[in-house]
Amino acid sequence: MIPVSPRRIFLARGPTDMRKQFDTLASLVRSQLGEDPLSGDAFVFTGRRRNKLKVLLWDGAGFWLLARRLERGTFAIPSAAQASGSGAVMVSDVEWRLLLSGIEILNYRQRSRYRRTEHIDVNPASNPC
Repeated sequence: MIPVSPRRIFLARGPTDMRKQFDTLASLVRSQLGEDPLSGDAFVFTGRRRNKLKVLLWDGAGFWLLARRLERGTFAIPSAAQASGSGAVMVSDVEWRLLLSGIEILNYRQRSRYRRTEHIDVNPASNPC
């Protein structure tokens, strides 16, 4: 498990050289993904053979760099992330857990759920009316 909870999880498109470390991966986040590596989001990079991945995560005081290598098999990368090009695919917590568990999430369908779209202030003292 990731020792801190990221706000969002981004999966980088295409393979990444797994020899890259903190600073190089942070610069890839800025240049190729167009995101801020200090945002508290997790950025996941996979190797060419899809049996290795690295996660870069900022916790407010420093970077975490987590690595995982499968002894057998590969990670089932979502089809949107397999497309070539720059950028990243945002994955949900559930998709992330499924990916780590070896379950393919290529053709899943999520049923619609209620999502709050705006903040409603329930404190009447802050309302000037």
